Amino acid sequence: MRSSFFGLEIAARGLFTSQRALDITNHNINNVNTPGYSRQVGIQKASRPIGLFDGTGMIGTGSEITAVKRIRDDFLDYKYWSENVSFGEWETKKIIMEDMEAIFNEPSDSGFNKVLDEFFSALQELSKNPGSLQTRELVKSKGITVSKYFNSTAAQLQKIRSDNNYAFKIKVDEINSYAKQISNLNEQIYKSELDGNTANDLRDERTVLLDKLSKLINIQASEVVVGKLPNGKEDRRFQVTLNGSYLVNHFRAYELEYFEVNDATSPKDGMYDVRWKDSKNPVEPKGGELKGYMDVRDGRGINGEYKGVPYYIDRLNEFARNFAKAFNEGIFKDGNQYYAGHAGGVGLDGSTGIRFFSYEENGTAKSSAELMASGADMDSVYKNITAFNITLSSDILDANNGIYKIAAASSGGESENNENINQLLRLRHDTRMFDEGAPEDFMKSLVSNLGIDAQQAVRISENQDSIVQQIENRRLSVSGVSIDEEMANMVKYQHAYNAAAKMISVIDQIYDVTINRMGA
Repeated sequence: MRSSFFGLEIAARGLFTSQRALDITNHNINNVNTPGYSRQVGIQKASRPIGLFDGTGMIGTGSEITAVKRIRDDFLDYKYWSENVSFGEWETKKIIMEDMEAIFNEPSDSGFNKVLDEFFSALQELSKNPGSLQTRELVKSKGITVSKYFNSTAAQLQKIRSDNNYAFKIKVDEINSYAKQISNLNEQIYKSELDGNTANDLRDERTVLLDKLSKLINIQASEVVVGKLPNGKEDRRFQVTLNGSYLVNHFRAYELEYFEVNDATSPKDGMYDVRWKDSKNPVEPKGGELKGYMDVRDGRGINGEYKGVPYYIDRLNEFARNFAKAFNEGIFKDGNQYYAGHAGGVGLDGSTGIRFFSYEENGTAKSSAELMASGADMDSVYKNITAFNITLSSDILDANNGIYKIAAASSGGESENNENINQLLRLRHDTRMFDEGAPEDFMKSLVSNLGIDAQQAVRISENQDSIVQQIENRRLSVSGVSIDEEMANMVKYQHAYNAAAKMISVIDQIYDVTINRMGA
C-alpha cells in the first residue's frame, strides 16, 4: 500500500532531479573557458515504479539523475594526438629554419654577395694600381671581411645548434613531467571510479596533458580492460606507450633521461641523446618537437637525413677550404690547377709562395709556411681550413709588411705588373671552381636550398596546424560548452523545479482541506 504522502515524495524527487540538472548546467557554464573541459550532462530517467496491489498496473515514482556523463569522442582524441605529433615536429623545424635564413641574410647589404663583391672590387682597384699601398690595405681589409663573414655565420649556426640541444634537454624533462602527472591522475581517476562513478573533470585534465605530450613525442594512449573488479565492473587501466614501450602504465610512469654523446663518429657527438632511465635502451623519436630539434640539430643531409645545421656548416666549410685553395693555389675542386694562384705570384717586396688565406688556431693565424706544413698533401692541408677558422695568413696580416706580400705581379721587380691579380680576378666568374659553378653560384645554391627547406617546413607546419585546428573544432563541436544551449537548459530545469514545487503546494492544499477542514 502506497504512503499517504506518496505524491509529496514524487514531487520532492522532481525538485532533487531539477536541482541536480541545474547544478550540472551551472558547472558547464562555469567551465565554458576552461581549456580541455568536456560538456557534462545528467543522465535522467524515471525512478523505479511501484506495483499496485489491486492489479491495475504500476505507478511511477518520479525521476532521478543516475549519472553525470562526460561528452567526449575518443576517436577525435586519437586523431588529434596522431596529427599533433607531426605539427609539433614541423612547427619546431619551421621556427629554426627561419632563424637560419636570418643568419644568411640574403639578399641584403651585409650578406655574402655584398662581401664577396667588395673583396673583388678591391682586387679590381689593385689591378689598376698594383703599387698602391692604400689599395693593398683595402684588399687586406676586404679579405678579412670575407673571413669574418664565414667565421660569424658558422658561429651563429653553431649557436643555433647549441640552443637546440638545450631545448632538447628541456623537452625531455617536460615529457617526464607530463608522464608523472598522467600517472598521478590515473591513480586519482581509478580510485574515484571504483564505486561506479566517472571522474569527468580528472579525465579532462588527463586529456589536456596528453594533448601537450603528443606535441612533444609520438605516443599511443588507450584504456584497456585487464579483468573484473570485486563489484563485477571492468577493471580499466590507462596506458601511454612510446615506440611500443610503456611511458605510463596505470599508476607508474617510466622516465626518460638525456645524456651527452661522446662518440666522435656520431653526428650527435657532444650533443644530448635520450634513452629509458631504467633499461638504458635508446629512444628514437619518430615525431614531435623532440624529433624536430634532433633533425635540425644533427641532420647532415646524408642518406636521406634531414638537412639541418650540420649540413649547412659542412657546406660553408666546403666553400671556405675550396675557395681558399683556389685563391691560394689556383687549384679547383676537381684537383686540377688552372691558375698560378696567390702563391704563384710575387709581392711588392719580391716575396713569393705566400698564401693569402690560412686558418686560425687558438686565436693565432697560421703563416703560409705553417699552413703548408699542416698536412701531407694539398687536400689534407686545406682540410684544416673551416668556416669557423678561416682567416688571412699571418704573413698578410703582419701590420708592418703584410700588404707588401700581396702577390699582384707575375714576376719580381715590376711594381706595375698586375698579371697575377688579373688571374685572381677571373676566379670570381670561373664556373669550374665548384660543382655549382662560380663562388656566387655556390652560395646562391646554398641559400636557395635553405629557402626551399624553410618553405617546406612552413608549408607542412601550416598544413598540420590546419588539420589539428580542424580536429580541435570537431572536438569542440562535440565536447565544448555552448552558452546558448546551457541557458536554454537552465530555463528548462528552472521551470521543472518550479512545477515540482507547485505540485508540493497543491498537495499541501489538498491535505489541508482533507485534514483540517472536512467535518469542521
